[in-house]
Formats: sequence, structure tokens, C-alpha cells
Amino acid sequence: MITDVGGLAVGHWTDAEARTGCTVVLVPEGTAASAEVRGGAPASRELDLLVPGRLVDRIDAVLLTGGSAFGLAAADGVMGWLEDRGRGFATPAGPVPIVPTLGLFDLAVGSSSIRPGPAEGRFACATASEGAFAHGRVGAGTGATVGKWRGPEHAEPGGLGGATVRSGPLVVAALVAVNAYGSIDADGTGLVGVEDALPSVPPAPMGNTTIGVIATNARLDGLGCLVVAQGGHDGLGRAIVPAHTRVDGDALVAVATGEVEARLDHVRLLAVAAVERAVRALA
Repeated sequence: MITDVGGLAVGHWTDAEARTGCTVVLVPEGTAASAEVRGGAPASRELDLLVPGRLVDRIDAVLLTGGSAFGLAAADGVMGWLEDRGRGFATPAGPVPIVPTLGLFDLAVGSSSIRPGPAEGRFACATASEGAFAHGRVGAGTGATVGKWRGPEHAEPGGLGGATVRSGPLVVAALVAVNAYGSIDADGTGLVGVEDALPSVPPAPMGNTTIGVIATNARLDGLGCLVVAQGGHDGLGRAIVPAHTRVDGDALVAVATGEVEARLDHVRLLAVAAVERAVRALA
């Protein structure tokens, strides 16, 4: 799980009846980050700030949320919780917490009138733990579904999956909310016979997007985190068929806490494996 990287804490807010929720990953001070977005329908906040070379090169938390673009408002609660604790980018007016946020569309599976907001984001922070935490149909994965590319009648539950890969002192872990248009390819055979399985119905424009966080204890800058995030998308491509479609908004944030020296290509390789295993953990 992603809390295998020291200093990280994870908390959820879940509404099982409305089938939505949010998941926050709190990171230590000084954590570097970047992000990669693929697919045609993203919902996000503060990702432009993560482009290497921007003024702010550290973050305070990452939020994964249901509720589509509405759910991005939950980041206000995360920011308020962090501000109360003096966390954030220093300005003359006080600290401004930096909280990259990724949203997925779950409005059609439960109650579309209930979605994560500031109170729910704050709740997730208040319940965050550096130890074990729940995976599956909780937090941002509560209303997630997969397999919709074959038609809505083939939709199956998705959820929040996690995995950790280690190489000596180096730790790379992933936490992924899988709400894909595609199916989870549990054993690498998802493309076998695909020419005979293409659906006759056009792709549904809503109800998709896989989002997640990759964390490592490696010492990386923003550019290194971007390379790791890009590698994570290779993991999505291995575990989801089809991945990165025009009706998905697939996005990954990579964070590095800076405790261990490691080769960037080595970290990227472990990130591919961590994301692939996190997705397949839900199969």
C-alpha cells in the first residue's frame, strides 16, 4: 500500500448509498511532484503547477475524488485542514497549501446530487492514517465501474487498488481509483480476439476515468517525477483494455519524498509494475 512510503498518510470519505467518495494522500513537507494526463476527458485542479520549471516545486497532499468536476471542491476542505496546521507554500499572506486534485465521473451510478465537497475533504484528512487503510469500494473508488466499452450491460465494479514494489531500500507504491471505460486485464489476455469483441454501440461519453498516485522514497525533482508518472501510464496500458480512450480522463500524480538515492529509470520501471499490480488487485 502507498503508506509503505514513509511519511504518507491516507484517509477516505465514503458515502456507500450515494456511491461516491474521496481519498486524500497527505505527504511530508518537501515532497516533489509532477503529473501526466492521458485520455480525452480529465477533471483536475492544480496540475499546471506541477509542470517542471514552475515556481512551486513541492506539494502538501494529493486528492482523488468522485463527483466529476463537482468533486474538485473537496480540495477546499483539504486546503483548509492543511492551512490550520501551517502547511503550504509560504507567501506574505500566509501559507497556501498545494493540493493537486484528480476527479472521476461517478454521478450516474448513485445519487448525482451528492458529491464530495469541502466538508468531505476535511473529513478525509482528519481520518488519515500512516498505517493500513481500506481498499476496494471506498473513498474515490466507491462508485467506480469498469468494462463499459462492451456496452453498459457489461459494466462491473471497479474500486481503489494498491500495490507496492521494492528494490532494496527503494520503495515505489501506487494507489489507483479504477473507473475505466475499458476492462481490467487480469492475466494479459485482454487483447486476444479483440477484433471479434468490438461493441456495436458508440462509446458512452460519461462514467469513466482512472486516476491515481504513485509514491516513492527516491530523491527526485519535478522532472524525475514526471518521468515516473509517464511510466505509471504504461502500467495502466498493461492492465486496462482499452486504456486512455477519448472518454477517459486518465491521470496520475507522482510524488517523491527524497530519502533514497536511485536511478530514475529504475524508479520508473518499478512504477510501471506498481500501477499494473494496483489495477489488477481489483480483478
